[in-house]
Amino acid sequence: MARFALFSAALVSILPAVFASPTGDSIALDKRVTHEGWATWYDTGLGACGYTDSNSSPVVAISHLIYGSGGNCNQASSLYMCRAGFTDDRAVSQWMEITYNGITQYGKTRDECEACGEYDIDLSPSLFEGFADLSVGKLEDVEWHFMNKDWSP
Repeated sequence: MARFALFSAALVSILPAVFASPTGDSIALDKRVTHEGWATWYDTGLGACGYTDSNSSPVVAISHLIYGSGGNCNQASSLYMCRAGFTDDRAVSQWMEITYNGITQYGKTRDECEACGEYDIDLSPSLFEGFADLSVGKLEDVEWHFMNKDWSP
C-alpha cells in the first residue's frame, strides 16, 4: 500500500510539468537561430526537390540530416520544425541568410547534401563566388539561419 501511495504522489507531482511542457508547434519560434558549419560548392542541376536550377542561381543544398525525404518541396518554415519530429520537410525552399568573413548573402534551399554534416551547406558556384574563389573549395566558420517563411530578397 505504501508503494502505491508513493507512486501516486510521484505521478501527481510530475503531471503539472508534463502539461506545461511546450508542444512541437512552439519550436517554430526558433527560426532565427544562427548555425555554424562549413560551406563547399557544387554544380547545380536537377536537385533533390525535383527542380532544375542553374549555377548562376543562389541555391543552397542542406544536410540530409535536415532535408529528410523532401515530401513537401517548396513549403517554407524553419529548420526546427524538421528537427522537432515533423517529417514533411517544411525547410525546403526556405531562404537562408549566409555570412562568411563579414560578407552576407542569401540563398534558397533547393537541394540535399549527402556529404554535409548537420550544419554544413553546399552552395551554387555563383553563391560561393560571392564569398571566395571556387579554387578555395571549402569555407570554414560559415554562419547561417533560415529567414521568415514569407521573406524574399
